[in-house]
This record gives sequence, C-alpha cells and structure tokens, in this order.
Amino acid sequence: MRPDPWLTPDSPRRRRAEPNHPPAAVHGVGPAAQPGARAGWRSAAPSGALPCGRLPGVPTLRIAQDAAADELLGRDPLALLIGMLLDQQFPMERAFGAPRLLADRLGVHELSAGHLATMDPEALTTVFRGPPALHRYPGSMAGRTQELCRLLVERYDGRAENLWADAPDGATLLRRLGELPGFGAQKSKIFLALLGKQYGVTPAGWREAAGDYGTDGSRRSVADITGPEALAEVRAFKQEQKQAAKATTEPAAK
Repeated sequence: MRPDPWLTPDSPRRRRAEPNHPPAAVHGVGPAAQPGARAGWRSAAPSGALPCGRLPGVPTLRIAQDAAADELLGRDPLALLIGMLLDQQFPMERAFGAPRLLADRLGVHELSAGHLATMDPEALTTVFRGPPALHRYPGSMAGRTQELCRLLVERYDGRAENLWADAPDGATLLRRLGELPGFGAQKSKIFLALLGKQYGVTPAGWREAAGDYGTDGSRRSVADITGPEALAEVRAFKQEQKQAAKATTEPAAK
C-alpha cells in the first residue's frame, strides 16, 4: 500500500508554514497549484487544534463529535454545506467531519469554492479517497462537491453564505438550496432547519419551509444534533422510521 502523501515528514500537514508563505502544493492539490486560490490564504492548524477563544458570531456546533471538525463547521459555511452534501449513505458524524479532513489535506485554514471548483478532478478524487476516504463513494462525491462549488462561484460569488445572506424568507432559501447539486427536497429542508436551529439563519417562515424538521425540540435529523445524546436520539428515530417503512412494504405473511 502506498503511504498517504499528506502524512510524509515534509508534507504541508506536518510542516508549519512561515508567515505569508503558504506551503508548496502536494501533487497539484495545494492552493499554490490552483488558479482559483484565494488571496490571504492561511495554513491549516494541526489536526485537533483550536484557535484561542471563541470567534464572534461563530456558533458552537457538536455535529461531527470532534472538536476540530466542529470548529471548522462553525466558522466556515462552505464546510457546513459540504458536510450536508456528504450526509448520504454515510454516518452523519463522519460526513460532517470530512470537511476538516479535506481542509487538512489541502493545507488550508478554511475551504474555498473557487479553489475546489478549479481543481483537477482526478486530484480532488485522490484527496477524497484518502485514506481514510471522505465518503463511502469518494469518486462520485468528489465530483458532486466540485459541481456544488462551481455553482456557488457562478451564482453566489463563491460564498456559501450568500445563499442565505439576502434571502427574504424561508421559502426562497429552500428554493435556492433545492437548486444545489445533490440537494433534494428532504436534504434541503434538513439543511434549512440546521441553519435556523443552530446557525442563526432565521428568515421569516423558515420553520414552516423546513416542515417537520423545523419543529422545535424534535429529534429527526442532523439539525437537532447538539451532542452525543442528541445524536443517539436522532439515530433511534431514523431506525424507527426505517422499521416502520419496512413493515408497510413487506407482504403480509401467509
């Protein structure tokens, strides 16, 4: 098995970048190798490290069940959006922990839609494959992530938060979310509920637009995960739903 290139002794993940000098690109995936890299790029903190103190306006999330991963979700709207995209046929906490791994492997402090949109598709797929893989289907999800970022660049100036920054109401925001690659009706409602319940995004009528997922005190989705206990309750609810659905589709016993 080939060693993980991001764990070699002189890789960006192991080296500390000097001020204002980002590390060299690794196999064409670092910011320096991509024309869409943002100005003001900062190197990633070591895995598990947190900035000193809380950043103003940054929500405290407990979705990934990992301090470093949740810290990124709280301050980087694109990371949260990508986590929601990956929450499909994959454990929730691993899906929302994946953006942290992605940022670490790219050697960046936060994710950039412009950078991801212009990456070589094969290089991005390699990043997604790991190990560990960022999803059960790393190839297809790498492609979907790139499609999502390209749409953000085309319509929202490359900023995930522009999806909701000027949304006049929940219905408008729900429609915008439904236009994103990989966001069906249910996923869009769940993400809208997550924004309203935990991210401070509360346009008029957001609960109504989110449907049952917007109900206060519910334990139906990732929007309701605030810690290990809530995660267990959401998992139990999903299991009950699966069993109920299975019971209605099974033929009656002879």
